[in-house]
Amino acid sequence: MTLRKDFPYLYETHMHTCEASKCARSTGAQMAQAAKEAGYTGVIITDHNWHGNNCIDSGLAWDKWVTAFCKGFENAKARGDEIGLDVFFGYEANYRGTEFLIYGVDKEWLISHPEMKDVSIPEQYRLIHEAGGMVIQAHPYREEAYIPEIRLFPEDVDGVEGINATHSCHLSKSHNNPEFDTKAIAYAREHQLPMTAGSDVHNTILFGGGVAFKRKLTSIQDYCHAILSGEDYLLTNGDAWFLKTGEPI
Repeated sequence: MTLRKDFPYLYETHMHTCEASKCARSTGAQMAQAAKEAGYTGVIITDHNWHGNNCIDSGLAWDKWVTAFCKGFENAKARGDEIGLDVFFGYEANYRGTEFLIYGVDKEWLISHPEMKDVSIPEQYRLIHEAGGMVIQAHPYREEAYIPEIRLFPEDVDGVEGINATHSCHLSKSHNNPEFDTKAIAYAREHQLPMTAGSDVHNTILFGGGVAFKRKLTSIQDYCHAILSGEDYLLTNGDAWFLKTGEPI
């Protein structure tokens, strides 16, 4: 993985583990190890939540469900702490195929907010904001069988995943269509929404996508602040680099 000298701190913002995501093939510890070896400064674990493609027993009590759901993140963080990789918590929320990357809350917050399981998309935005978090619509123009229709919520998000490496990286084996990203970038520009990039990886074959900064981040809250405050950063799909406005470099 080739890093930009002026933006050397690269973070994977969209990563799954097999402890919580049914479609993933590698553990949190394995994903952390692979990310460190690839040259990432840090990763954000974003496993599929209660209405997504998760592998947690739906019959569990809420607190036990959240505890099980967070195992992938916790295992990734434990390994990250050992090898010098920042590992932050997030999750991917699903509303009938429309998905959102949620950043800035943690396990304890989720346990204390069981209402999250049944909230609407506007209510999700309100509650996450009240907690100081951030809502990013993931791959808004992806077309797949599990996504019945394209639905956009510019009033209920903080930003848009403009670049999803699964769509355009040469290493990707699924969802391959760069046009999905082209449309997402245009949509974000139209509504003047910040853009992020991530790889949406489910195993240790990493694509190299993510968001790169001039400085090292201190926390998931710091990541949210950096995106929302207008801080300078770059986007990548692992093959090419882009300004935070989506323009290729």
